[in-house]
Amino acid sequence: MVMLLAIVQKGGVDSLRSPVYTLGAPMKRIVILISGRGSNMEAIVRSCAEQRWAAQVVAVIANRPAAAGLAYAAERGIATAVIDHQVHAERAAFDAELARVIDGFAPDLLVLAGFMRILGADFVQHYAGRMLNIHPSLLPAFPGLHTHQRALAAGCKAVGATVHVVTPELDHGPIVLQSVVPVRPGDDEAALQARVLATEHTIYPLAVRWFIEGKLHVENGLVTQTDGASQVFL
Repeated sequence: MVMLLAIVQKGGVDSLRSPVYTLGAPMKRIVILISGRGSNMEAIVRSCAEQRWAAQVVAVIANRPAAAGLAYAAERGIATAVIDHQVHAERAAFDAELARVIDGFAPDLLVLAGFMRILGADFVQHYAGRMLNIHPSLLPAFPGLHTHQRALAAGCKAVGATVHVVTPELDHGPIVLQSVVPVRPGDDEAALQARVLATEHTIYPLAVRWFIEGKLHVENGLVTQTDGASQVFL
């Protein structure tokens, strides 16, 4: 059985906030969750193939039947599934069905790529230490929705994106990698979103590759890249 997560326990604590643990050593199977086009999913699939990772994207799962990214995945021979959140009256029921389908693919890593559903604490704990997300802001600034609009309203001079380990708190968790994008005079929400998204397509595949190569180390909630690579993309 492949070890999904190597954890060094101290004092009997082994949660995401435990003192020391190492992510992704070794891992092979990636499942990606999407809600729409899945452009970050596309970037990860391409990078995995072109860079010949010791991994495979084994499934792409959407919560919306019309998610365009499903066709992209299917065309490349990747298994797809839809767990429609609208047919589940309660979040817990949706989470349970989603987890059941995900577990059928035996993932070593679960990647949220524009997955627009809030996941419950039990679901998150089930995949603790092996689930990544990307958010279009420099977390902890501007969690949640409308990040670019809020950044412009606040007069931010730089924005960006953050890849982080998923924890039960929305858009929080140990930060793996960030991109920094300057705000230009005359920028509107659409222009800023487009430039940030372009950097997401670079940093997300890189962060996933670090994970699968066992190059991420978490200590006291802080992530370091064990080769000493920069965790800021400018």
